[in-house]
Amino acid sequence: MTEIDAEIVLLRHGSTEWSAVGKHTGRTDIPLTTEGEQQAKGAAAELVGFHFGVALASPLARASRTAELAGLADVELEPNLMEWDYGGYEGLTTAQIREQKPGWLLWRDGVVAGPSGNGETAADVGSRADRVIARIMPVLESQSGQSRDVVLVSHGHMLRVLAARWLGLSPAAGGYFALDTASISVLGFEHGQRVIRRWNQTPDER
Repeated sequence: MTEIDAEIVLLRHGSTEWSAVGKHTGRTDIPLTTEGEQQAKGAAAELVGFHFGVALASPLARASRTAELAGLADVELEPNLMEWDYGGYEGLTTAQIREQKPGWLLWRDGVVAGPSGNGETAADVGSRADRVIARIMPVLESQSGQSRDVVLVSHGHMLRVLAARWLGLSPAAGGYFALDTASISVLGFEHGQRVIRRWNQTPDER
């Protein structure tokens, strides 16, 4: 088996008004705050040294703008990287949801239908993550040239699910991987096995 040394960099978008107060931000297109833009610019230094064959970003503004400010070139918008659709819980904090459903946990209990649709289950998000992984695997496995790393700019819960699926875990296992705004994580391989090489490195740690 040929050892694969290419890596996947996961970049969560910078801070928004909603993320700063813990509101569930799914498909609402909230822009970055001034702080979030500075966080995104600060991520650029951590991307030096990678050779990206593909750069993908969620089409939501907070992610695509983060990719731009982080200095990524030739970024392709990937709808499968959009955040979890929270349905009727969009814009609510966990505390507010628990006023209606005591003990509620997203990863276990999911969401309720909202005005614009039913929202997504963890399995739905997991299916989208699997499609992203299938898209990037040929780049990671390529033997031609050095531009074989991949960067994915997306959202907290989506990237947590993607990491779980990378490891072959259930989508709900993403609940164990806390992820802060503007954090950088790295997925890769060790002796042919998929692993997490770095997780949730935040701007304060860089």
